[in-house]
Amino acid sequence: MSCNYAEGLSPYEDKGVLGIPEKFDSIEKLNEKCKILAELIETSKHIVVHTGAGISTTAGIPDFRGPNGVWTLEKKGKKPSINISFTDAKPTKTHMILKNLVECNKVQYIISQNIDGLHLKSGLPRKYLSELHGNMFIDECNLCKKQFVRSSPVETVGKKCSGVPCASAHAGGRPCRGRLYDGVLDWEHSLPENDLLMAEWHSSVADLSICLGTTLQIVPSGNLPLDTVKYGGKLVICNLQPTKHDNKADLVINYYVDDVLEKVMNIMKIEIPQHNEGDNLLIKAETSIIDWTISRKDVLEMEKIFKAKCKGVKKKRVLIKKRNITDVNKNDDNTKMMKLEADDKDLSNTKEILAF
Repeated sequence: MSCNYAEGLSPYEDKGVLGIPEKFDSIEKLNEKCKILAELIETSKHIVVHTGAGISTTAGIPDFRGPNGVWTLEKKGKKPSINISFTDAKPTKTHMILKNLVECNKVQYIISQNIDGLHLKSGLPRKYLSELHGNMFIDECNLCKKQFVRSSPVETVGKKCSGVPCASAHAGGRPCRGRLYDGVLDWEHSLPENDLLMAEWHSSVADLSICLGTTLQIVPSGNLPLDTVKYGGKLVICNLQPTKHDNKADLVINYYVDDVLEKVMNIMKIEIPQHNEGDNLLIKAETSIIDWTISRKDVLEMEKIFKAKCKGVKKKRVLIKKRNITDVNKNDDNTKMMKLEADDKDLSNTKEILAF
């Protein structure tokens, strides 16, 4: 469960700005913005989607910094009233829509801060996914670094060794004397190298980054969408709470992510698929060894694309963008937005910290 996972992390005081009130666009403005987003998706060539805890709340998994988030309530000595187990949680409408957009070649890559394994359960291939903070359903070898899908969530977090031998030989690879450990990062851990490289490169070459269900508070994951802007691309943010990068976005949508994407899919006349347990690798992992390692071939291919587009290109300074029809922040609480920006500056001078 989300609460149990949070309790398994090392003690850490600065968990970001908690409990900022949610805001909602009017239905009229929401419909207008969904049309704009649909047009951006249709006309963009390389789209990256950044996903946070907010896309999993409809699956029964609480977020962390929302008004009823795990850490918001923890500060008050409370726990969320809804907290489904990671095993029982099913992919949401958003997870299934994103998988379909990848299959339709509308979205080229997804960068996730979530450890709940719902992208994996949806059937999204590893080729199109960076998991910056780990996955409760993945084991990783401490020597060869190969990753394997589990049929049940890990019992520990913080990259702790289970003592189980590496399964490389059983997956058709070379025998390895390593041991498996959980791949879920704790506060002090560096992000997984290939996941981060792929995230940085895709964000840089993208002409559109879409952020869903994340306040983008903690670096480095929260700043990756700005790489798109620095290289001339557009930025869309969909979240119920204000984020520290709203003033740099071309479009900000304040509404439920499931509803936004459903409207966009209807505008684009693309079917919304249902979750199919046949695509769930956790079930296959009960009887087979499933390799979840990012392919070296994919890394080299993306590096080549990144260098061809971005090497030698001077990044633009990310300034506050002027928005017209998408300008929805006139009534924002300026004090809270200033606090978000201040926290970002403070964090930039500290060690690399995770966002969940």
